[in-house]
Amino acid sequence: MNGDITSQSVSVNAPPELQTLKRRCWVLSGVREQKEKAQRQIKQQMQETEKYLAISEQVTEALETLSGQLFEQELQLIQEKLTIALQEVLEQPLKLKAVAEWKRNAATVEFQIEREGNTEDIMKGQGGSVANVLSVGLRMFALMTLDESEHRRVLVLDEQDCWLRPDLVPRLVKIIHEAGQALGFQIIMISHHDPAMFERYADCIYQFTPSKDGVQVQRIETDWQLRD
Repeated sequence: MNGDITSQSVSVNAPPELQTLKRRCWVLSGVREQKEKAQRQIKQQMQETEKYLAISEQVTEALETLSGQLFEQELQLIQEKLTIALQEVLEQPLKLKAVAEWKRNAATVEFQIEREGNTEDIMKGQGGSVANVLSVGLRMFALMTLDESEHRRVLVLDEQDCWLRPDLVPRLVKIIHEAGQALGFQIIMISHHDPAMFERYADCIYQFTPSKDGVQVQRIETDWQLRD
């Protein structure tokens, strides 16, 4: 008991310098505890990082392989769908071939068409009609990759049938109509061909005619619309 009382009296009666030193010791002790806790957390994070780095190369290779496989699947789908479109519109034994090449972690794709094993230039095939058909499909595939919350699925085709023979135009319109419905696209198609070629598949047709006062706009009612 006497020892405890003496110790307490010494603490109370300690000089101001000693009391200040004690307070600093307490503060430093608290700082040390915080630093030790932070050190343990950093050590744990470093251990987790080392575990990740140990498998990072394997993860990267796996992701690259998966990306490549998905890309090849997309190309295969594009080849199949556009080959069908070419054959239905042009009634030719044409096949679309997509040749992919990887450079600097990026893919470049070269499109070609084949006719009975022979390669043809897309831009020259059938006087440009091949390019007419393929460009529609490729634009739709490109638009499908965009975020729908930021981009509306609206496609404007300006004279997309310019290189087609008149008798092939309704076939192209049919393909565009079916693809638009399947993918949820609103499609506006501008053409110089006879409006009658679009009657079967167009939701509405407007004819623009130059006049002295500017341009006259006339909505054309079709037999198909009247039946509906």
